[in-house]
Amino acid sequence: MTQAVAGAGPTSPRWESQRSFDELGRPLREVTFCVVDLETTGGSAAAGSMITEVGAVKVRGGEVLGEFQTLVNPHQAIPPFIAVLTGITDSMVAAAPRIEQVLPQLLEFAHGCVLVAHNAPFDVGFLRHFAQQQGRPWPRFEVLDTATLARRVVTRDETPNCKLGSLAVLFGSSTTPNHRALSDARATVDVLHGLMARLGNLGVHTLEELSTFSSRVSAAQRRKRHLAEDLPHAPGVYLFRDQRGRVLYVGTSKDLRTRVRNYFTASETRSRMGEMVALAAAVQGIECATPLEAEVRELRLIAEHKPPYNRRSRFPERVHWVKLTREPWPRLALVRRVVGDDADYVGPFSSRRVAERAVAALHETFPIRQCTGRMAARPALTPCVLAEMGRCLSPCDGSVSRVDYQTVVEQLRTSLLGTPDTVVASVSVRMEALSAASRFEDAGSWRDRLSAFLRGVARTQRLRALTRCPEVVAARREDGRWAVHVVRYGRLAASGVIPAGAHAGEWVRELCACADTVVAGPGPLPATTAEETEKVLRWLESDGVRLVHVDGEWSCPVGGATKHLRVHDAVEASRASLVPFDERRPLPTLHQPAR
Repeated sequence: MTQAVAGAGPTSPRWESQRSFDELGRPLREVTFCVVDLETTGGSAAAGSMITEVGAVKVRGGEVLGEFQTLVNPHQAIPPFIAVLTGITDSMVAAAPRIEQVLPQLLEFAHGCVLVAHNAPFDVGFLRHFAQQQGRPWPRFEVLDTATLARRVVTRDETPNCKLGSLAVLFGSSTTPNHRALSDARATVDVLHGLMARLGNLGVHTLEELSTFSSRVSAAQRRKRHLAEDLPHAPGVYLFRDQRGRVLYVGTSKDLRTRVRNYFTASETRSRMGEMVALAAAVQGIECATPLEAEVRELRLIAEHKPPYNRRSRFPERVHWVKLTREPWPRLALVRRVVGDDADYVGPFSSRRVAERAVAALHETFPIRQCTGRMAARPALTPCVLAEMGRCLSPCDGSVSRVDYQTVVEQLRTSLLGTPDTVVASVSVRMEALSAASRFEDAGSWRDRLSAFLRGVARTQRLRALTRCPEVVAARREDGRWAVHVVRYGRLAASGVIPAGAHAGEWVRELCACADTVVAGPGPLPATTAEETEKVLRWLESDGVRLVHVDGEWSCPVGGATKHLRVHDAVEASRASLVPFDERRPLPTLHQPAR
């Protein structure tokens, strides 16, 4: 028989001692919880087990608002072991309603509540299974598991395990669990209150804090949650500063206050972040008009302050470029900076090692000189070992004319700036030969060199396409409003959101008039860092972006390096998978030479 008892249970003001706390999020005393417990014929609904009893207690602010209890006819025999454990027999459930009748009543009882259960995946899993079986949409309940929470709070010195019976004894529950749904639900209520009371001393006073609590977040971290109070619920950048005002960490978020609050009240368990928060004395928030502006500002601030707790983007100047020099006998060189010397550059590469791989792929295809230093227009030098091996045209001893050498250099330049098919075909032939000879490791090394070359060239071609445009203005509808960005020579010059009721054309013209003045960078180098320009590119290439104005030509070569990257991405994905590598299988061919 179904029972719904309003106002049943203890009514002591459990939360009176917490009313003066400075709270963030939804205070626990204002949240309505529905504590649920089920008795079943087995351990898995998917395996055919059925529910035999449902019990639920609705509670808010420490006061019980109502209870729900009913036996359920499982329409199958209850196993003897279960009957002995729960005391529920076949005769007791013979006249009970079916789950098809009980589930709608339970969902109505729990409507608007946070579901709580001890070992919640079990109870909630059964309820979701039968809701799906009945074709009933499952409400988007927030769920708390008292067993999981107890494991983070209770030590083994206090209780040998986190079973409901053990926790009920620990927290002095007025109800002893006995494997009957309502009794166990009442005991779970007392356990929930006991856990909340203990966590209140650790600074956990909201549902958000309770849901994401981790014992690894120190009390010192939680006491600093007031640092997030003055931050807005808006996109932007936040800077953690120490007592001397030095920047410790820079981050970005679509909601500054919520994100920063997580460092103090949520499940922030990274040891480095805990150390950073311990040193932090203030948090500065910089509100931005759009998420893209926030991401760009984050990069610029990290590069400017080089915060010790940021791992990425701190040193954008530590990159390498492959340079095709401008001299009588051009060569390839690795450089750290791009200068306006009319030379051709490819990159940037994240490290010297990756850049060297790209250079190796080029030298495999084009036998230009590999010696360093400038060479006279009419050299008279001794040839090196590469010339003797036939891997260099040997301009040092006059073995090649200037015209023939420049022809090879022009082919190399085409591979750098246009179509890299010649390099792909040459290296692929080398890989196939090595693979056929069962030299798979050597073939893999050449694959990595080709991949480094293609990624560097593709990156250069994409950057160059945007950085040569004096101005690109684009808009996209975000959160119901039009976000507009002005990009000049690859650098974000202005951002904004068109106000409601404003004339779009006039507003965009005013935004462009107020945008930063940007001077073009040398060669393919953006007027900012490559990472910033790539963030802008990703936004420009995203769905829904509309180009408002383009000054110049924004285009990439049709036969550029990007078309080859799909194969290399697939190779990288396969390498990262858990499938063991079979050395007996040859490496995949990355490109078939044109016939």
